[in-house]
Amino acid sequence: MLHALIMAGGGGTRFWPRSRVGKPKQFLALAGEQTLLQQTVERIESLVPPERTWVITGAAYADETARQLPRLPRERIIGEPCGRDTAPCIGLGAALIRQHDPSAIMAVMPADHVIEPAQEFRRAALVAEHAVQERADALVTFGIAPTFPATGYGYIERGQEASRRQGVPVFHVQSFREKPNEAAARQFLAAGRYFWNSGIFFWRAESILQALAANRPALAEAVMALADAWRTPRRDEALARQYPGLEKISIDFAVMENAIAQGRPVLVVEAPYRWDDVGSWLALERMQPQDADHNTVSARHCGVKTSSCIIVGETDKLIATVGVKDLIVIQDGDCILVADRSHEGSIKQLVDELRRRGLEKYL
Repeated sequence: MLHALIMAGGGGTRFWPRSRVGKPKQFLALAGEQTLLQQTVERIESLVPPERTWVITGAAYADETARQLPRLPRERIIGEPCGRDTAPCIGLGAALIRQHDPSAIMAVMPADHVIEPAQEFRRAALVAEHAVQERADALVTFGIAPTFPATGYGYIERGQEASRRQGVPVFHVQSFREKPNEAAARQFLAAGRYFWNSGIFFWRAESILQALAANRPALAEAVMALADAWRTPRRDEALARQYPGLEKISIDFAVMENAIAQGRPVLVVEAPYRWDDVGSWLALERMQPQDADHNTVSARHCGVKTSSCIIVGETDKLIATVGVKDLIVIQDGDCILVADRSHEGSIKQLVDELRRRGLEKYL
């Protein structure tokens, strides 16, 4: 049967001050009335019922996850004592899912992406599930056709077409490429055979555990030992003691980049939907309409000679602007951010500076 593993542990520091330590990006409603986490669960819910949906998040966010997902059984929410990147997260999830269903197929996805329309995602998901049913050891990922030479994403080089179902093509993966510089990104875009790596995967739980054991045996052994302790009184103690010592590594580095050379079938589904990883405040421009002056506004705002700005605030506060252009203006609670949009990548650095100056109460 198909199970869903949703990774909801990110900090979302690029969305400060709306995203805080107590409520990071995945718990915010940035693209509609539902939060990104709620949208992710709803997107897969017609294919995977709540009892087969697992969410791995930070231990501090387990209660908020349960509040936002009341239909999800509480035992399906797993709180990591600390973040160790995606390989330990996926490995532990696979080990737990295999305990419940030895032949399980897993859909693995981040909790903080925007995917529209949802029915197109489900169409692609069924294609990916069928690919895993046809080839039990297949590792399937989803690729996004690039629309510009992005330097912030990894890339997937596609090979020959392996199959096509419901109009959705599936390709053999030729190689995985790390985040490129601008020149390389332009080459990838021009070549026409590269996808953005979306971080969404389908595979059998048994297959990913075997692949993890072949590449990171110590990590595989550790997550399987944690799974063995899960239904015992030792669970919490084992998780708190062992999880922080796990190797911090992504599933791409741990498994995917080596799988092709090891002869494992690695496939990529060409996504038929619109995708956005909502990586920064600039993403709002891609998801919301602009006014006549090219401003993206989600606030009570009054502006004069204001253009090409992103303005976000609480509805009971007024943001007034005069004679400004190309700014990001964010009001949330006790904090206000004003940034030149060309420096939006430095917001994470600003968060680090607040911490350095002992201003953690604003984080």
